[in-house]
Amino acid sequence: MNILITGGTGLIGSTLIKKLSDEHSFTVISRNEANAKQTLGAHTNVLGSVADIKDIGVFDAVINLAGEPIADKRWTDTQKKIICDSRWHITTQLVAKINSSDNPPKTFISGSAIGFYGRQGEKVVTEDTSPHKEFTHDLCEKWESIATGVDSEKTRVAILRTGVVLAENGGALEKMALPFKLGVGGSLGSGRQYLSWIHLDDMVNAIEFLLNNENCSGPFNLTAPEPVTNKTFSKQLAKALSRPCLFFVPSFVMKIAMGESSTMLLEGQNVIPDKLIKAGYSFTYPTVYSALSAIY
Repeated sequence: MNILITGGTGLIGSTLIKKLSDEHSFTVISRNEANAKQTLGAHTNVLGSVADIKDIGVFDAVINLAGEPIADKRWTDTQKKIICDSRWHITTQLVAKINSSDNPPKTFISGSAIGFYGRQGEKVVTEDTSPHKEFTHDLCEKWESIATGVDSEKTRVAILRTGVVLAENGGALEKMALPFKLGVGGSLGSGRQYLSWIHLDDMVNAIEFLLNNENCSGPFNLTAPEPVTNKTFSKQLAKALSRPCLFFVPSFVMKIAMGESSTMLLEGQNVIPDKLIKAGYSFTYPTVYSALSAIY
């Protein structure tokens, strides 16, 4: 396939390109073209913006992974706008290009997150669960709504509601593991809140699975089938790193340090990949033990 991808220099996008570059050709949209070439290799075609696409119909598929990291900074009003605009704007541009094409790509895979569901407590969450309305839901709801504005009679749309992606280098795990490596790791808040995660390999393999299966459309939870509580995850991470798990960070400290964004870590969600499993996807790392053991 000839594939157009946004967010191609990020953790997920770059890993996906590396895995599939022998089989498919990629064109990456990146504002920093030189960095993209350096990261992905000279063989990867790079465009500076969606406006530089002359004919989106030359692509068989579009994979839209672009977006400002959601948890890197406090959620000020300005940062919230940056987070939203970085997703909504490029998705709007891509949808407009696809819908104006006489021969549009057959597949459009667009990012989202399990933040769509908002806080859910211990309740098992599937793609059919009603959301709790808060910032992450509003962000993802509009993001998905823009993506599904594609003419579905011509282009199949699949939405990636992604959990916490686990990888050794980059992503959330790198930050989560640091306190444990220093010997001061432990659970956050009550420790009873659920963490819905997915190993990077399964994340990339699941995207490939959705890319190749024409019957897969709509939203898919990209999370492992066995979410765990923060306390359990902390113990497993400590075990994988051969470090102690003796401490805990009180909720009020997290709220002071992170502000509103701390709710993502303190509330949690018990999300399972119901549609993905029913579609026939088989996880390489279904348990947090297998995922962390493979990474460390």
